[in-house]
Parts: sequence; C-alpha cells; structure tokens
Amino acid sequence: MTNTTENTAENTQLMTVVVTGATGRTGSRVARAAEAAGLTVRAASRATGFDWWDSSTWADTLRGADAAYLAHPSDVGAPGAAEVVGALAREAVGLGVRRLVLLSARGEDQALPTEEALRASGTDWTVVRAAWFAQNFSEGPLVAELRERGELVFPADEVREPFLDVRDIADVVVSVLTSGDRYAGRILNLSGGRLLTFGEAVAEIAGVTGRPLSYRAVSTRDYGEALAGFGVPPEEVAGMTEIFGTLLDGRNAHLSDGVREVLGRAPRDFGDFVREEAAAGTWKA
Repeated sequence: MTNTTENTAENTQLMTVVVTGATGRTGSRVARAAEAAGLTVRAASRATGFDWWDSSTWADTLRGADAAYLAHPSDVGAPGAAEVVGALAREAVGLGVRRLVLLSARGEDQALPTEEALRASGTDWTVVRAAWFAQNFSEGPLVAELRERGELVFPADEVREPFLDVRDIADVVVSVLTSGDRYAGRILNLSGGRLLTFGEAVAEIAGVTGRPLSYRAVSTRDYGEALAGFGVPPEEVAGMTEIFGTLLDGRNAHLSDGVREVLGRAPRDFGDFVREEAAAGTWKA
C-alpha cells in the first residue's frame, strides 16, 4: 500500500497552481517556493496575458489548473476588490479549479467582503491574513524615501506592528496547497515574531547600514494630501487613507501564531531581513 507521504508527493508533482501577481512582492516568492516544492506553476500577470480587470483573459489562465493563489493587484480591501475576486473565483470553480488561497490583510475590515466573496464561490478556500510586510521597507515607494532622502514619512505614530517576511507567506501558501484538505475552510493569521514601531524599524535599518536614517510620523489626512500632491487619483487616496486609518489604529499590535502552526517554526526575524537587505545594498544612497 502506498503511504500518505508518497501520496502527497505524487499529488504535488501533478498539481498545477496559478499564481496571480507572479512578478509582484508576494506572487514572485509564492511562484519560486511552489516550483521548489515540485508544483507546476502557471504565472498569471499582464506579461502572460492575464489581466484582473479583463475577465476575457481569465479562462485561458485558469483552465486545467488545480489551485490558484489570489493576490489582488491593489489592495484586498480596495473598492471593487470583492466583486472582481468573487467573479474570478466563480470562474475558477466553473473551470474545475479545486482550491483557492487568498492573500488578505490582518485586521483590515475593508477586506472582509472580499473574503466572503471567496467563501461564497463554492470552492475549497483558505484565507491568509498577513501582517504588514517587512519587504515594504525594501521594495516599492517606501524604500525610495529611505534610500534617496534618508527619511521615511508615514501615518503611523507609536503603533507597533509585527512585521512579516514575505517569504514566510510564500512558505505558508505552498504548505497549504500541499497539505491536502488540512487548511481548507480556514483563516490563517500570520505575523512576524516581535512588535516594532515604524520608527524602531527604521532605527534598526539605520543601525545596520550606518546611515543616519529617520522616521517622521504624520496624520493620515496629511499623508493623503501628500499622495494627492504626487498625482494619486482622489478615489485611490480616499481608499488608501481609509485602510491606513484602520490598520494603523493599534488593532494589530499583537502576534499571531499562523506561521508556527503551519510551518512548525518561528517566523523569520525582522533583524535578519534587515541584515540581508543591507548586505545587498538595498538602502545604499
């Protein structure tokens, strides 16, 4: 008789997983981790002909896949996210995709309708609610401020956040996909292993890089006005400031045990992330 481990290995080798946002912050790591685990990865991005906002592109990407990782291209709580995620999930179910894993945000009330749209699709689902990414300090608009101006301006005062390494998200997603039905119908809350204010996080980066980096907290309103000044459309500014007002009100100043539950180990430490990125020259002026 074939044992459970052998069955799991065989199923993994036969599994095809669609990874949306495969060139993005989380999707690229999920794709690499899935390939390392022996899954067949089908990258879904505009470069491969997939467009979240054009439903005519979905079927060719989803047809014949066993599972999909869904990462909404702006924010899971953004206006319209629930509708597009729900529509994509229903199409996936209709095409025989058996399992969907949604990246969500821990503590974000605006994300709840999107999570509900996934659950209503009729597929086996898992929601991964993530804390603020450690990689937000090394990729995207925030790193440019630190690298070029030596200062990070953001609407978070003394609130503490357990910054989460995106590689832990990828490892959790792949484990969920390869663990049978163990995590079907589950909401998994992921965080890093310790709480830091944004100022303390920047101070750690400064200490490792040797640069005099600083952090300046502003109000959510002032931050929104700055975004508008950079040309961000008013509806995006309104959505972002509402979400930041929710996420940064202190509700997330606690640890979650999802990484240890799924992976059997502690989350990667923020300090290790900083040392790796500093060695790669991420914050070098």
